[in-house]
Amino acid sequence: MKVSDILRVKGGTLYTVSPSEALATGLKTMSERDIGSLVVMDHGELTGMLTFREVIQAIVRNGGSVGTTTIRAVMDDHPLTCTPETEIDEVRRMMLERHARYMPVMDQRTLMGVISFYDVAKAVVDSQDFENRMLKAYIRDWPVDEAPAQPS
Repeated sequence: MKVSDILRVKGGTLYTVSPSEALATGLKTMSERDIGSLVVMDHGELTGMLTFREVIQAIVRNGGSVGTTTIRAVMDDHPLTCTPETEIDEVRRMMLERHARYMPVMDQRTLMGVISFYDVAKAVVDSQDFENRMLKAYIRDWPVDEAPAQPS
């Protein structure tokens, strides 16, 4: 299974933000859309990711408030990325190593979508469920041999 399989099921809705925008604006978008991350784009280029992890760290550093902080000041400016052709097992390994919950999917310099650790886990579970159902159906329909011939 590849990342493109997840994107095909998930759809192509993307939420982006500019690095110069106020953190409060990004938080409002995340809250209104019930999402855990925003892709930070500058002049059509991926420049970072804003996730609830960076937001929490910024609020703690700022004494419990976002103040006038910009997204550029708190975003992850070296986000982990993958391609639509990346195998899901590789994505899981990469996300686990970096403790990443969200990963932009890039086709060269074009942003194709964002997948979450939840998306990856769901795809794996769905795939295993399908495989289990197929195996159970195969076993249930297993041909039964006739009684072996008795030697005369």
